[in-house]
Amino acid sequence: MPQLIRIAVALLALLVAALPARAEMTEAEKEEIGKVIREYLLTNPEVLEEAITVLRLKREQEEALARASAIEDYGDRIFDSEHQIVLGNPDGAITLVEFFDYNCGYCRRALSDMTALLQTNDDLRIVLKEFPILSEGSVEAARIGVAVSELAPERYLDFHIEVFTRPGEANAAKALEVARDLGLDADAVEAAASKSSITEGITEVREIADALGISGTPSYVIGKEIIPGAIGFDGLQQRVAAMRECGLTVC
Repeated sequence: MPQLIRIAVALLALLVAALPARAEMTEAEKEEIGKVIREYLLTNPEVLEEAITVLRLKREQEEALARASAIEDYGDRIFDSEHQIVLGNPDGAITLVEFFDYNCGYCRRALSDMTALLQTNDDLRIVLKEFPILSEGSVEAARIGVAVSELAPERYLDFHIEVFTRPGEANAAKALEVARDLGLDADAVEAAASKSSITEGITEVREIADALGISGTPSYVIGKEIIPGAIGFDGLQQRVAAMRECGLTVC
């Protein structure tokens, strides 16, 4: 109800302001017309509901256009950055981008969605963007993860899954423990994690996220659509199938 009242007041102000300017129209006349408009709105409150619906749809359309424009502007860095991690078919016709944080519980639950997508779609290319926003431990784990992807890309998926599924907060110690358990040279991984290029990559992801209005994890980009939150395997698979069929996330 407060929203309806605010809209009613706003509509009233706009309607009164839009009245034809006549030198002979007095403030009293304007006030009288305002009373008529107010009475009409009170008698026909469904007009306010219609106005809310139209306004919401208009804003949604504007936001969708702005997101599509941002995806186009940042396309190279979203889909083909030198810093990104690629899983699945590197030459796949369909690309799904995921922004994630190793300490994100929703990302942990969405992990099975990603692995199922890889198993189901041999033409799918998944780009992972380290977006550590929850803690300093997230940043530490992200740096180790990128280092593993550079030094041992064939073991990265195993590392990725294990960091998510192993109990405890994700941080440098846990990530290095996982790397060591996978038979990797933990000292080399730790040294690689301090490289400036890894800092540049994480900074780039944050810049992309800001441009796209992404503030949480997991978030996905596919085609010209940004998907906030873990929508599950079926929701993602429907979009992958639509991209395959017509080049859009909804055909």
